[in-house]
Amino acid sequence: MNRRLLLKRRPRGFVVHDDFAIDDAPVPEPGDGEFRIRIEYISLDPAMRGWVNERRSYVPPVAIGEVMRAFAAGRVDKSNHPDFKVGDAVTGLIGAQTHAISDGTGMVRIDLSLAPMERWLGGLGMPGMTAYFGLLDIGQPRQGETIVVSAASGAVGSLVGQIAKIKGLRVVGIAGGAEKCRAVTQDLGFDACIDYKAGNLAKDLRAACPKGIDIYFESVGGEVLNAVLAQMNLFGRIPVCGLISAYNATELPPGPTNFGSILINRLRVQGFIVFDFAERYAEAGKALAAWQAQGRLIMREDVREGGLEAFVDVLNELYCGGNNGKLVLKV
Repeated sequence: MNRRLLLKRRPRGFVVHDDFAIDDAPVPEPGDGEFRIRIEYISLDPAMRGWVNERRSYVPPVAIGEVMRAFAAGRVDKSNHPDFKVGDAVTGLIGAQTHAISDGTGMVRIDLSLAPMERWLGGLGMPGMTAYFGLLDIGQPRQGETIVVSAASGAVGSLVGQIAKIKGLRVVGIAGGAEKCRAVTQDLGFDACIDYKAGNLAKDLRAACPKGIDIYFESVGGEVLNAVLAQMNLFGRIPVCGLISAYNATELPPGPTNFGSILINRLRVQGFIVFDFAERYAEAGKALAAWQAQGRLIMREDVREGGLEAFVDVLNELYCGGNNGKLVLKV
């Protein structure tokens, strides 16, 4: 049977088990020019919370009764497609289920001799692409500048900081808890990491960034954004990757009180979605793989067990800092 996670109703606040239904349907058969994937890992991403909301966004919301949208990885187990053979390992936006049918659109064949399957959903997949393009294209880093990276121990932030070090920047992370901050500096090589839970964010930022902040890689929003805006340098850049602090809010939070810094310091604030760079994925993939092979880029996956039944509980870990690296669910 094909076990599927279906959206049952629109969540309010954090997702709960009653927002979804687990359904067993016959395993689908590929038609002409199609192939079937036996899914082994599902990527859990902060954007998923927005995908189930009924509102205008960069993609249509997941429909009620539809398989939950998700990037996933697995192996081809049946094929009528000339370019995808049985046994090929692939990734794509194929949903939270055990089997999926594809005609090849958007699918990527992956090389398991270079990295394990789950890493192709993390550092060598969309989070890696997000870090690469968000920092280099939107952030436009210059050697010697100071960058602050929120959610620094997460799938994207951990890579942003390491790439920034490769490019010669001073890198300051923000993370939740002393242990995460220790890992960010000692394991990932950031110059400093601030524990936002310690209650001294503005003061600690000034100490860690004595020359101010040139780039802020934004994934959080809220009070973290407020504190950083107050210390941005002239002509600073803020790539906006996410605003995770508000993803489960039942009412819109107030906007930043330091919004005037954008005008005073002539900041450039630009939101982006990794799909904007689809035609250049090969470029990013080549660079990320090379840095990994050289030992200059550490990629971490937080793989959880439990299958689709664990989806809700594991997804919510993203929004309370419960993950350590790229969060992946083993099917």
